[in-house]
Amino acid sequence: MPSISPANGTPALDGSAADRTAMDRAALDRKGGPAAGSAASVPAMTRTRPFGWLLVITGVVGWFASGVLVLEKLEVLKDPGHTTVCDVNPWISCGQVMQTWQSSVFGFPNMFIGIVAFAVVITIGMALLAGATFARWYWIGLQVGVTLGFAFVVWLWSQALYVINILCPFCMVVWAAMIPLFVWVTIRNITAGVIPVPARAARVLGDSGWVVTALLYVAVIATIFFAFIQVFAGTSGY
Repeated sequence: MPSISPANGTPALDGSAADRTAMDRAALDRKGGPAAGSAASVPAMTRTRPFGWLLVITGVVGWFASGVLVLEKLEVLKDPGHTTVCDVNPWISCGQVMQTWQSSVFGFPNMFIGIVAFAVVITIGMALLAGATFARWYWIGLQVGVTLGFAFVVWLWSQALYVINILCPFCMVVWAAMIPLFVWVTIRNITAGVIPVPARAARVLGDSGWVVTALLYVAVIATIFFAFIQVFAGTSGY
C-alpha cells in the first residue's frame, strides 16, 4: 500500500511501485520518446528493436559498399590502369568514376566519409538493441548527419547521371542504403517529437514510411532508365 507523505499529504509510492513507474517511463522513452505517449501511437518501424535493426542493416550495407570502394580506390592510386571489380563497360565503371573530381569533393576520396559515417550508424543501432536511450540533442545530431549524407548522395547521383554519365554499382548500393535510413530516421524523430510537426502530419508520415521509401526507389530507377535510355534501347554503339 502507498504511504502518505508527511510533507504535502500526497500518497508516496513504496519501493516496488516506484520501480514499476520508472520502468514504465523508460519503456515509453525507448519506444519513441515523450511525444510517443503510447505504444499504439508509434509506428512499428520506429520502435526500439525494429529501428535498431534498420540502422544496423542499412549501416552494414553502406559500410560494406564503402569498404569495397576504398580498397578499389587504393588500387587505382597505386596503378591508374587498374581494372576495378565493377568495370563492366563504358557506362558502368567504378574506376572511371573514381577518376573524376566529384569522387573527392573534400580533397580526399568520398568513400572514406562512408566508412566513418556508416560505422557510426551501426554503433547507434547496436546501442539501441542493447537498451540504450539517447537525449533529444543526440537525435537532432543524428538527423543532421543523415540529412547531410542524404543530400550529398542526391548530389552525387545527379552528377553520375547527368554530368559524368557513368554509373558506379557500389555507389548505387550506398544510395540504396541511404534512402530507408534517411526516411525512417526522419519519421522516427517526427513521431517522437524531436522534429515538431502537427500531430496529423506526424500520423500520416508515420503510416507512409515504406510508401515514401518505395517511391524514392522508383524515382531513382526511373531517372537511371531515362538518363541511359540509349543504352537500354541499344542505340549507344556499345
